[in-house]
Amino acid sequence: MTTSNLFSLKYMEEHLSQNNPVNIGSNIVRVVELFAGVGGFRIGLEKFKSLPKRFDVVWSNQWEPSTKVQHASDIYCARFGFENHSNEDISKVKVEDIPEHDLLVGGFPCQDYSVASSLKNAHGIVGKKGVLWWEIYRILSKKKYEAPKYLILENVDRLLKSPASQRGRDFAIILSSLNSLGYAVEWRVIDASEYGMPQRRKRVFMIAYKQGTKPYNIIKQNSADDIFSEVGLFAKAFPIHKIKRAGIKVCDIGDDLVEITNNFNKNNIFPFFEAGYIIDGKCHTTKIKSNYVGDYTVLKDILEDEKNIPSEFYIDDNELIKWQYQKGSKSFERVNKTTGHTYKYSEGSMSFPDSLEKPARTIITGEGGTSASRCKHIVCINGQYRRLTPVELERANMFPDNHTLGVSDTKRAFLMGNALVVGIVEKLGEVLLSEID
Repeated sequence: MTTSNLFSLKYMEEHLSQNNPVNIGSNIVRVVELFAGVGGFRIGLEKFKSLPKRFDVVWSNQWEPSTKVQHASDIYCARFGFENHSNEDISKVKVEDIPEHDLLVGGFPCQDYSVASSLKNAHGIVGKKGVLWWEIYRILSKKKYEAPKYLILENVDRLLKSPASQRGRDFAIILSSLNSLGYAVEWRVIDASEYGMPQRRKRVFMIAYKQGTKPYNIIKQNSADDIFSEVGLFAKAFPIHKIKRAGIKVCDIGDDLVEITNNFNKNNIFPFFEAGYIIDGKCHTTKIKSNYVGDYTVLKDILEDEKNIPSEFYIDDNELIKWQYQKGSKSFERVNKTTGHTYKYSEGSMSFPDSLEKPARTIITGEGGTSASRCKHIVCINGQYRRLTPVELERANMFPDNHTLGVSDTKRAFLMGNALVVGIVEKLGEVLLSEID
């Protein structure tokens, strides 16, 4: 019997009873991590692994279609093991092969979520091929009564206003489809740096609660201003200044996804603000202001000791001129490839070097490599200019040091550009555990 089969047998004995999968006691929340990357969600949730009530990742999936070598999946397995990890296209994974779970998490790509068939169609929803949101929907809809009670999803904040021709349409499709599956959904755009974390990374997080759960009933039974300011999960994890009812926008989204695809927000008025929730088809949304009291981590706090910095990260005087140009303001003509129209493109200057007294800017996938770039970080220590190291990029996302060790420095930077800030998941996990019966 192989090691994998031995593990599977042990897992079956410990986690499942025949024909009736159950938790390992009432205090274990079984987690499935989709689009796992190098495991940001898992790191955040496993902060609680030593507590009586904790999260247990029972299955994970990571697949990168655009590359032959699966760097992210390889690192994930190196850190967490190969058991119950899937490195294959999620669209090819059978739903019945995904174990029962209580919480599904994942940061899915921002794509065109339009559909060609409605919920009322006997064949279900038909979305664009390769759009990974519909894989989440497929799992939830096919699991039916065994679908997870909770979801935590993450995406770029531009999701709230895409596509440009129908702002908010894609987000409306997601909210409507989850709501039609019996979930209430809260969302919040969170800038990690506003809550003391070391990176100015702004992302939208969604938490969904299945009908009948305690958090669902809290949303059902409370007023919108109380949900935003006090009793909602986001309000407890990431405090904001009190919301007034006059600032809350209310709308009905509906459940016909073809109608939403074709006609949502044709007047192109911004429909979704940075906080909101939907329940029973009714959506509430509002602008917010963070109300954090605590310590702040800035760029200087995450830097390695200079004696440990390899020489290739330093910039000599000849190269420094190129960096100064890239970071400076400039204006030049460009030609639209479609229309042939000539226009003037301008961009302002950026801080050079980056301030050590502020959090890091948003880490991007192109942060690695020695070539001069407008968007890469540059710090000046003791009069010497240099790029950030992979460990410093990991720290900016609150990952353990050398979590991505094993691939090139450029690839490590790429993986951190695709990652999330672990501290946000920690806070959401902490509050969700306290809300689960």
